[in-house]
Amino acid sequence: MQRQEIIRTLKFLGWIALVLLIVGLLIAAAKRKDVERTKSVNVKIQALPNGENLITQGDVFELLDKSFGYSLDGLRHSEVNVERIERILKNYPFVKGANAFIDAENIVQIDIQQRVPVLRIIDKMEVSYYFDEVGQRLPLSKNYTARVLIATGNIPPYVPDFKEREEHTLNHIYDLGQKVIANPFLWSLVEQIYVNNRIEYILIPKLGNQKILLGKYEEIEDKLENLEIFYKNAIATKGWRIYKTIDLRYDGQVVGVK
Repeated sequence: MQRQEIIRTLKFLGWIALVLLIVGLLIAAAKRKDVERTKSVNVKIQALPNGENLITQGDVFELLDKSFGYSLDGLRHSEVNVERIERILKNYPFVKGANAFIDAENIVQIDIQQRVPVLRIIDKMEVSYYFDEVGQRLPLSKNYTARVLIATGNIPPYVPDFKEREEHTLNHIYDLGQKVIANPFLWSLVEQIYVNNRIEYILIPKLGNQKILLGKYEEIEDKLENLEIFYKNAIATKGWRIYKTIDLRYDGQVVGVK
């Protein structure tokens, strides 16, 4: 009986010693990390689907130096606020996501995911900007001009809540752009969306001098479906150059004007 109690006591003391050892090692490691200094900063930017970048490594270093007021090289680990780095970068308009950490080699690693522009707006005041895939507004980049679908004409100035306004022109343009991009046929066909002074929507193809009149933004899915059918049937047999205008403004009708 006494022997069993001694064994249990020794086991208990052994566990306590192990816990104290682990705690001591963690404290020692934390102290060692606290005095170790960063060697460098490495920025990795996930390229856009076409391999280009709206933001460069130089832009990142400039932004961080300006925000912190000093370089992150040679700092103690405790002086490198990775949460602040991520917060600063995520507030940058071209950045969708950012992850920062210090690796085992004492290098500050920063991984950046860019926003992807899908639609360029040039409004009636000639202010130009992009929308990404979720409708986030992006400024033009000094590094790269994205070749995307363009919308021009009588487009009102940007308002942050445009997607919540059902009848807002920007909401219609964004929705139409999404429909064009999601449809492989329309994406290969359409280069530009134009809004005239009557707030009617016109599609400009990539080839030729045709105009595709959609009219008011109503029954838009039916109009686009009719357009695709028309192109795949009438134009496929007669050639796309034969028509100057394709008119879908009237319910259920497609009128080709030579």
